[in-house]
Amino acid sequence: MVNYIEAASAPMKNTGAIRLYGADDFEGMRKACRLTAECLDALVDIVKPGVTTDAIDRFVLQFGMDHGALPATLNYRGYTKSVCTSINHVVCHGIPDDKPLREGDIVNIDVTYWLNGYHGDSSRMYPVGQIKRAAERLLEVTHECLMRGIAAVRPGARTGAIGQAIQTYAEAERCSVVRDFCGHGVGTLFHDTPNILHYGRADEGPEIREGMIFTIEPMINIGKPHVKVLADGWTAVTRDRSLTAQYEHCVGVTATGCEIFTLSPKGLFCPGISPDRKA
Repeated sequence: MVNYIEAASAPMKNTGAIRLYGADDFEGMRKACRLTAECLDALVDIVKPGVTTDAIDRFVLQFGMDHGALPATLNYRGYTKSVCTSINHVVCHGIPDDKPLREGDIVNIDVTYWLNGYHGDSSRMYPVGQIKRAAERLLEVTHECLMRGIAAVRPGARTGAIGQAIQTYAEAERCSVVRDFCGHGVGTLFHDTPNILHYGRADEGPEIREGMIFTIEPMINIGKPHVKVLADGWTAVTRDRSLTAQYEHCVGVTATGCEIFTLSPKGLFCPGISPDRKA
């Protein structure tokens, strides 16, 4: 049984009920998510061979503080960094360190800012210098998976429609969908109900209703879907060490579909893909 609750009357913890947000909340999310998108735009000129992920982490922290926001990941459940940086075969939750990025790497940078009580959560893939065609194709497929998942969002549909759209396309392109991690409700809480699976069937999952806010963040592998978490308790990698990619948007459900809160102000969401698909 799925319960829905008006966000204004919900306690500040994950109760298992799905929050339905109002117009003021949507405005708060627009501001938080735009700041996150602006930071991710600024990183396009920073991500280069030789740059360390620690330097990226410091930039994200300072950018947020300069704009009155804090990174939600900082000290979250013991995580000590302001951003997640996941390189090549790292699926998600890669921890910044002092190792420099290398020519040909691909890196996912996941930023969440907490601004005026709202969480703006988004991630993108960045090519480091010139990348191989296989990596470029993976980025294209993963971005298309995200956009197809978003296109499935509308009141009355079920969250399984999002997963079905993503899985159908990914597998048709001979890629696999990671099942160990998923999108999630977001807003006044960083991680909330419901979970948004990136695989499944259109008749599964909770009904999508106007006012819901959640992330869609498919992780797509060139190889098999299986992952493992390293001894640090955070870093998830592909078991077969195949390349993996992820794109993430935060959306709010409207009367007719959804609003993407984390659109790139400069049209830089997916470098290397034609301008009309960069979102």
